[in-house]
Amino acid sequence: MREIIYYVASSLDGYISGPEEDVSLFVGEGNGVTQYLNDLQAFDTVIMGRKTYEFGYKFGLEAGQPAYPHMEHYIVSETLSFENAHEKVHVISLDLDFIQSLKKGEGTPIYLCGGGELAAWCLEHDLIDTLKIKLNPILLGAGVPLFGSSQKSWKGQLLSSETYDGGLLINTYKM
Repeated sequence: MREIIYYVASSLDGYISGPEEDVSLFVGEGNGVTQYLNDLQAFDTVIMGRKTYEFGYKFGLEAGQPAYPHMEHYIVSETLSFENAHEKVHVISLDLDFIQSLKKGEGTPIYLCGGGELAAWCLEHDLIDTLKIKLNPILLGAGVPLFGSSQKSWKGQLLSSETYDGGLLINTYKM
């Protein structure tokens, strides 16, 4: 069974972006960012919501193209469509059976990329196996919560904690 790993940057107060998708205070360079980019090479599949995918447009992502060229992309949306999507980019409906079939398939662990509401849905359905947080030494006060509007309680087990440049911590928890 493939694991789903929610690997995400967060502020100390639990936001994955600030108001109006502001990420300017997050640690953007250094050995922690390098570690994150290296870690992404271990995934062959990514699941993300429409807003997370479209957020990539701000950084040069072209519509219908993969954000991570080596990964199969499953973008959860009821409204998104592409005229000429890359063969690795698939738009899917939010479907528990489909996500469970991905987990049962062959391949590496699955990267759950951002998206507070999608992460909330995955949390509510016990789909996340590991939580990997790039904990930034910042407070945002508002924005997109780590687990969207979920009210589910959870107590994880800390597997590792590593310190990087700029005060960034990468904490890994078993769900």
